[in-house]
Amino acid sequence: MRTGADYLRSLNDGRQVFVEGERVKDVSMHKAFREAARSVARLFDIAAAPENRELMTFKSPKTGNPVWRAYQIPKTHADLRERRLFSEKWAEASFGLMGRSPDHVASFFSGYAAVPSVFAAGGQKYADNLIAFYERMRDEHLYLSYAIVPPQIDRSKPAHKQSDPALYAGVVKERDDGIVISGAQQLATGGPLSDWIHLSCIHALQPGDENYANCVAIPVAAPGVKLYPRRPFALRADNSFDYPLSSRFDESDAYAVFDNVFVPWEHVFIYRNVELSRDQWWKTTAHSLGNHQAQVRYVVKLRFMMGLAKRMNEVTGNEGNPAVMIMMGELAALASIYESLLVSHELMATIDKDGVLWPSRTSLYAASAMQSEFNGRMLEIIRELAGSAFITLPSSLADIENPETAADIERYMCSGSTDAKSRIALMRMLWDFIGSEFGSRHQQYEKFYGGASFVVKQSMYRNYDFKRATALVDAALALPSVKAG
Repeated sequence: MRTGADYLRSLNDGRQVFVEGERVKDVSMHKAFREAARSVARLFDIAAAPENRELMTFKSPKTGNPVWRAYQIPKTHADLRERRLFSEKWAEASFGLMGRSPDHVASFFSGYAAVPSVFAAGGQKYADNLIAFYERMRDEHLYLSYAIVPPQIDRSKPAHKQSDPALYAGVVKERDDGIVISGAQQLATGGPLSDWIHLSCIHALQPGDENYANCVAIPVAAPGVKLYPRRPFALRADNSFDYPLSSRFDESDAYAVFDNVFVPWEHVFIYRNVELSRDQWWKTTAHSLGNHQAQVRYVVKLRFMMGLAKRMNEVTGNEGNPAVMIMMGELAALASIYESLLVSHELMATIDKDGVLWPSRTSLYAASAMQSEFNGRMLEIIRELAGSAFITLPSSLADIENPETAADIERYMCSGSTDAKSRIALMRMLWDFIGSEFGSRHQQYEKFYGGASFVVKQSMYRNYDFKRATALVDAALALPSVKAG
């Protein structure tokens, strides 16, 4: 199996990643990405460890070798549970803080491969391409990120009516051996750390947008691919004591620019087809499997959040305060709702006539619809519990290590249950989780994880069983009349 060391070596492949006006020479060694890359490498090692073989792998139907369960196409409820336990193990390694770990886009391609007939509607060769690439991803343990949202240039106009037809990533040339893509696409979270980019569009396209209605796979190091990450938080994280999370788990979000990038036909799965560009998400299990993984990751993150809050209350001596217990009860209720909805993906999953298991979309979209609202509420509760704890900490680890200040810090910044350094370490982690640039990015990230809230709620609307609900109303209206008395 591919190891963490194999993965780290593969990152030094000439990819074009630009940070603070300079091209990064080696992503695996640059301060902005080094520790995040090592966090990803740890996932490879967890999956490759012999003691985790049964939990993390299944046998490739093609080679017989062990491959990640992220690529397992679930046919039974037990299969989906096995995928959940795989993703949970990986999510726990980053405390749920790396949302686009390799199992995310792997889940989308597993959903594609489960229903290749959707791609065959555009021509059998595209379905064949999709299956062949899915098998390559699976058997070579590839890490894909994706860029599937058009840039925010002028959302009042469709793609083909932008001021320049090559602003949004689309086809600019067709050749005998493939196509040429130019334009930009967002938001390639994890792009600088991945092997390939899945380029497609999840926004609704319309007639005239055919050049942008594609689904392709492109190596990150392909000529013409350029990644422009947002400011990496790890650059400012000069030590892991003051920045315990942002120094390790900043997976990076990047603008992807495609400057006349050649894509061979074998890596094209949808070509200039507006209808299939839409159907790939909803007529395959891609969206539900990908977001099943996302909810596994989020539930682990909520568990970590609960643990941080509990430890904070223990350290401050407030754990037994009735008001604190009430707020913690609300936090626990919200976290438990999400975990229950996650398990119900499996319990309420359905199997179609072709033997493909579909995770419960009702449970999935119920969780997604409320995530943006509940997540903010949970963070606000923790802020209320913390009071001034975050803003009364010393400026850095150096204050603790300076003999001139160490005595004061140990005397006045300890707690009733722990020494000053341990208390400060916990509060630093809480601040990194909730208040630092890293923490603020995570709040924004969770708010829009499934897309704009109105889009996710529309998905919930389309998947709720209103027929059963209104049948109850009709039954009540049809009750025979009775006379009073």
